[in-house]
Amino acid sequence: MDDQATLYDNHGRRINYVRLAVTDRCNLRCFYCMPEEGIKYVAREDLLTYEEMERLLRLLQGMGITKVRITGGEPFVRRNMIEFLRTICGMGFEKVNITTNGTLTHDVVPELKAMGISSVNLSLDSLDAGRFYEITRRDVFPKVMETFHALIDQGINTKINAVVMDGKNIDDLIPMAELTRDHPVDVRFIEEMPFNGEGSHYPVLEWNHRRIVEHLRGAFPDLEKVPDPPNSTSMNYRVPGFLGKIGIIAAYSRTFCGTCNRIRLTPKGMLKTCLYDNGVFNVRDLMRAGASESQIRDTFLEALGHRAKDGWEAERNRNGGLPVTESMSTIGG
Repeated sequence: MDDQATLYDNHGRRINYVRLAVTDRCNLRCFYCMPEEGIKYVAREDLLTYEEMERLLRLLQGMGITKVRITGGEPFVRRNMIEFLRTICGMGFEKVNITTNGTLTHDVVPELKAMGISSVNLSLDSLDAGRFYEITRRDVFPKVMETFHALIDQGINTKINAVVMDGKNIDDLIPMAELTRDHPVDVRFIEEMPFNGEGSHYPVLEWNHRRIVEHLRGAFPDLEKVPDPPNSTSMNYRVPGFLGKIGIIAAYSRTFCGTCNRIRLTPKGMLKTCLYDNGVFNVRDLMRAGASESQIRDTFLEALGHRAKDGWEAERNRNGGLPVTESMSTIGG
């Protein structure tokens, strides 16, 4: 791909990855993501349509985006999602990936394999049904595990995303790491973030990436560091002889910002050049106002020319320095 079709930000970082949230709706109520009563969902007419999303992806592909991740909310609560996935899998991206909670995914796993989905990130914060219910406020643990085994059986590259929460699921860290013994799966432990829809903030994060590693080494003394792929958000490890790998994502400590290659689009079409900013511009509004491809492209380039250096700067630059108050469901988990 030539330089004319390659995106860079003002810090010289190549941007080739977009995370597209197709809905803010979710059938779980994970306490670290949204309040128990839920959030005020985006009106249907305010969501990007499938046609608008397809147009955006084609435009971004022409600008150098090679990897797409479909997120939510929970992507599979949106109707006709399989047809949309099939469309974008046929667009020629190097990778099309999905993040899902697994509750509605089991029956479509063979279709995901057939259409060429590159990998699936399965959100799973506990292997204990009781703790799973306490975290998600829903009794659907068996369905999620059925999806996990279906993904493994189909040979789909599978990553488990587990948010590490003090007093909630610490007893799950070792059992979840044990999944990598017999399964070719990546288990990634994620620092808890303040995107719970209530504005919570952590002056000191009790379970940061360093403490998580120390805890794992207590059970697996021979845990060894392995090379991290380019632009990886996770620091990666393995236990010799285990089939899978263990990753730790410093999502709150933000240690990986220097190699960030991704942008986000929310269900309403808001571009976020960093998870911690509060939106740069609304591309949905541009498109519905009749903007041409070149006008939309120029707006993306302008936004990337003023990108925050890291998540800390992005958070400071929010309106008046206000703390994060969004639900992760509204910005794409």
